[in-house]
Amino acid sequence: MSQVSGRLSGRFVPVLLIVIAMISVQSGASLAKKLFPLVGASGATSLRLLVGAIALTLFFKPWRSRLTPGNLAPLLIYGIVLGGMNFLFYQSILTLPLGVAVAFEFTGPLAVAIFSSRRAIDFLWILLAIGGLMLLLPIGHTISNIDIGGALYALAAGGCWALYIIFGKKSGMKNGPTSVALGVSIATVCFAPIGFWQNSSTMFSLDVLPLALGVGVLSTALPFSLEMMALTRIPSRTFGTLMSLEPAVGALSGMVILGEHLTWLQWSALAAIVLASAGATLTIKSGK
Repeated sequence: MSQVSGRLSGRFVPVLLIVIAMISVQSGASLAKKLFPLVGASGATSLRLLVGAIALTLFFKPWRSRLTPGNLAPLLIYGIVLGGMNFLFYQSILTLPLGVAVAFEFTGPLAVAIFSSRRAIDFLWILLAIGGLMLLLPIGHTISNIDIGGALYALAAGGCWALYIIFGKKSGMKNGPTSVALGVSIATVCFAPIGFWQNSSTMFSLDVLPLALGVGVLSTALPFSLEMMALTRIPSRTFGTLMSLEPAVGALSGMVILGEHLTWLQWSALAAIVLASAGATLTIKSGK
């Protein structure tokens, strides 16, 4: 009985961590959108990374880690693509609804799932997720409403997201939980100066700081810690397929916090995407 319980825990605990992380990061993205009129997308990115880096550094104490040339390269790539993913995604939601931007961005983890899948059942969930995305995206008569620049930013963020999954797993296996603190610190050094340079006069005003703290914790400190724990416990392809839930979470967060409404077609898309995530969860097979 205890062995069965242990297997169930080993399967579903990482999934639960991922779900909590997704809810947290999309709630933080909705808050960040409220920061845009005050500090712009780049300023919101800078504050998110800075607050997250401070919180994660205090919690994980990464100065205790012993870095070697062998584990430094994955960590550096992980930190750079993490920062790029945040910066590009915030640029995309300047002109795109949150759920649509996440759907474009999801091409990254979807590609990870496609290129690392080996079993027929894996492709079933991937195809179902693709079908949901096709319904979620505004296609046909509404395509003119999509900002091309925003879509390109979101697709580029998706490329960073794919690399984040791959190198986050490698870095986590080599450096442990401190990888997330070190990675966010690297991202902060690389990308935070952009926002501070463009919005130096308003970055630390009393109107900005409460939102910045919320965005930093919800969008960076909490979700990246949970994702790092999950990445070291499940295969990359499973993580990528499970992230099919992200557009649905983003759309719901946009609806609740930002008042972005969904059509019945988009609700159908969310149902397909949720089913794909559930199917991937239930058919997890151990492996790298």
